[in-house]
Amino acid sequence: MIWKPHVTVAAIAERDGRFLMVEEEVRGRRVLNNPAGHLEPSENFLDAVRRETLEETGWEFEPDTVIGIYLWKNELDKTMLRVAFHGHCSLHHPHRPLDKDILGAHWLSRVELTSGAHNLRSPMVLCCIDDYLAGRRYPLELLTHLTELPATAGKA
Repeated sequence: MIWKPHVTVAAIAERDGRFLMVEEEVRGRRVLNNPAGHLEPSENFLDAVRRETLEETGWEFEPDTVIGIYLWKNELDKTMLRVAFHGHCSLHHPHRPLDKDILGAHWLSRVELTSGAHNLRSPMVLCCIDDYLAGRRYPLELLTHLTELPATAGKA
C-alpha cells in the first residue's frame, strides 16, 4: 500500500472577533470548516488558498502569514496535511455560486464555534483558530514553490 497524504490549504480570516467559516455537507452531516481545500496539480499554496476561499465563500482572500502546518489522520484513515494561512478578505461576490457541497458562508466567533450548536469538520478547525489567537505567525517565505529542479539536483 502506498501512503499518500492529502495536501490541503485553509484560510483564517477574522473580522470584528468573528471568523469566516463554511457550512458544508460531508458524508450526510452538516459541519463547519475553515475555508479549505486540496492543492491542485501545478498550483502553489498561495494560489490554492485564494482559489478555495473564493470558491467556498465568495470572498477574495489575500494571505499575509502562515499560521501553521498540521498533520491529522481522520476516521477514514486518511492523512491530511494542512497549511493554514491568515489573511484578509477584500471583495465579496455574494451572487457567485459556491462549491456544490457548500451550504453557506458565515462569520462566527470562537464562542459560537464551541457552543455545541455546530459540528466541526475536524480538530484542525479550532486548532488553526487557536493558533491564530495565540499570535502564531510565520512569514510566507517559509514556503518555497520550486517549479524546476535546481541545476545541482541529482549530482553527486
